[in-house]
Amino acid sequence: MQTVKIGILSDTHLYQLTPVFERQIATCFADVSMIFHAGDLTNVAILKAFKGKDIHAVHGNMCDFALSKTLPRKKTVRIGDFSIGIIHRTGNSYDFENSLIDEFDGVDCIVFGHTHQPVCKKAGSILFINPGSFTATGRHGAPGTYAILEVDTEMRCTLAEVPQ
Repeated sequence: MQTVKIGILSDTHLYQLTPVFERQIATCFADVSMIFHAGDLTNVAILKAFKGKDIHAVHGNMCDFALSKTLPRKKTVRIGDFSIGIIHRTGNSYDFENSLIDEFDGVDCIVFGHTHQPVCKKAGSILFINPGSFTATGRHGAPGTYAILEVDTEMRCTLAEVPQ
């Protein structure tokens, strides 16, 4: 299988496209063919920034009512031999990973958002990815972050800071 490169972001918290956001998207995701947005994009217009890419998005707790009706709460995407679950949040913050596992049956990777804290780690047989908050709404003035997932015979994740 040829490598599929996926750009992952979450918690953009924007109500409209901005020139800065569009520039950052073009820079960060120039060489990806697919986008996963793990919720709190807030307004469907944000997805227009990803023209020409295969987009998979879910709604989050900050999305407007129309968007919550348009996008699913969670979804599963199959890429080659791997099954990837995408969700914004679930359960409580004390047992977050186990709550995520309960949401998906037999996935190899779970992409999630909500906490604004970037994560790329394997726990048991599952790769957990939280890209953090793309628009620098993380804790204590943390910079914006995103993730890149490469899928072929295995899955590899890297986290990066959004350029200013």
